[in-house]
Amino acid sequence: MMNDTDFDVIVVGSGISGGWAAKEFCERGFKTLVIERGRMVKHIKDYPTANTDPWQFPHHNAKTREMIEQNPVISKHYNYSEATQHFYIKDKDQPYIQEKPFDWIRGYQVGGKSLLWARQTQRWSDFEFNRPLRDGFAVDWPIRYSDLAPWYSRVEKFVGISGERDNIDSLPDSEVVGAFEMNVVEKYIKGKINTHFKDRHVIIGRCANLAELTEFHRQQGRMKCQARSLCERGCPFGGYFSSNASTLPFAEKTGNLTLMTDTLVESIVYDEVSKKATAVQVIDARTNQRKQITAKVIFLNSSTLNSNLILMNSRSAAFPKGLGNRNDILGRYIAFHNYRGRISATIDGFEDAYHYGRRPTNLYVPSFRNLYSRDADFQGGYMMTLGASRSGWSRSLEGQELGAAYKDALTQPGGWSVYMSLQGETIPIYENHVRISDTEKDPYGIPQLITSVAYTENDDKMMHDFFKEGVSMLERAGCKNIQPTDHKITGNRTPGLEVHEVGGVRMGRDPQTSMLNANNQLHHCPNVFVTDGACMTSMGVQNPSLTFMALTARAANFAADQLREGIL
Repeated sequence: MMNDTDFDVIVVGSGISGGWAAKEFCERGFKTLVIERGRMVKHIKDYPTANTDPWQFPHHNAKTREMIEQNPVISKHYNYSEATQHFYIKDKDQPYIQEKPFDWIRGYQVGGKSLLWARQTQRWSDFEFNRPLRDGFAVDWPIRYSDLAPWYSRVEKFVGISGERDNIDSLPDSEVVGAFEMNVVEKYIKGKINTHFKDRHVIIGRCANLAELTEFHRQQGRMKCQARSLCERGCPFGGYFSSNASTLPFAEKTGNLTLMTDTLVESIVYDEVSKKATAVQVIDARTNQRKQITAKVIFLNSSTLNSNLILMNSRSAAFPKGLGNRNDILGRYIAFHNYRGRISATIDGFEDAYHYGRRPTNLYVPSFRNLYSRDADFQGGYMMTLGASRSGWSRSLEGQELGAAYKDALTQPGGWSVYMSLQGETIPIYENHVRISDTEKDPYGIPQLITSVAYTENDDKMMHDFFKEGVSMLERAGCKNIQPTDHKITGNRTPGLEVHEVGGVRMGRDPQTSMLNANNQLHHCPNVFVTDGACMTSMGVQNPSLTFMALTARAANFAADQLREGIL
């Protein structure tokens, strides 16, 4: 008997964090509804291009002019192509208003963007959790690394993380299963950097691809990563972690999961007597019919900006500016990663060596700026991605004639090229925000989201520091033709395109300056939890997805305990 409540728990969204919420609640015995606004995608069955060769696509897997003209935002994403377009929404399906340029990348289907993510999985450290308090931005995180460490371990053991135990202060070690190898040039560059820069480390990236297969992951029905670099099409081997391959099947086999697709959550219904949420208002995407579904606990995991939108649209007499929003905090302090800077170079020699396979991760140089104290003229930190490969097999015809000599030249690879990229922490500021329109609606009658997010002078300073340090490192490694590029200037990097946006429903200690407490509960509505990127107090240096998952597992088990005790 469920006390006239449809479900114990409603989870909004089936992506990386929503899948974890579903798994944890279902395994604890709670009847759980996962609401997904997009279509059903079954693991393996619904990966139609997973084994399609380039020449089998009408345009050899290129982006056509029509694809770009009809989807000017989504088509900017590096994984968008003929092979993957079915995993992205069409721009027209949920229009939004860019008050400042912001590329909102979305994938609406079961699994969400866990089918499209780059799978880089680094733990945050206390440098991330302490930095806002130390350096005076955002608000103090209500948790520290020790609060999250056991949940990182829980998630990592289930997901399967490749990488090494590197013993670096700014990048806590993960539970790893094998590692991918560096090629000969990368090993050479690593040695040079480690020799000349004692405060820096070059490591193989940690990612959610199974470099080795354990018995536990075999029981999940997964196989070792085949290094095909076709992950964004859906992996029929289960070589990388997705909700579709892992968490949702585990939730389903408990018998406690109900999965509702093609259903939009319009708002959360608040009861002024109980001071809790009682239901979600949903719209059937096929019929436009509205109804309410009740639950004791609601988890928002619909992606950062959509979770903000749902809360803003959940207006009542008690919360006229959105559920839980008593101090105009909701939607504010949006942050993201600064990916603007890139450095290209070449390196002579090593022509007797090549690289094999398509390794699913790069090398990384973990954060080394502003760690133990402020040692730069900007706030926050950054890490670097790094890699080397031999250039393509094609040859220019300039000065040559078609014939046997040219044909023979095509069988030989070119020289080695090197690249280095910035991944920088942007600082949350009040002005960087999202809000909902009072006049413009989407096709379902839901207010359109307005994005007002931009780079700051701090981001400029960080990028130029990256250029200075990166060029110095590559010079010491013997690289040549070193060329820094600001991708903002080239028009290739507006905020949002990194798909790492966070904030708007931030955690904190004080209800006057934050939306959520240390357990990811709304301060003013304790049976609503937010554990996707919207909950983040600050951006941090490392990739955020592993932290989303760990926060979700932690909050779900807290909520499960509260349900058992009859508190929620």
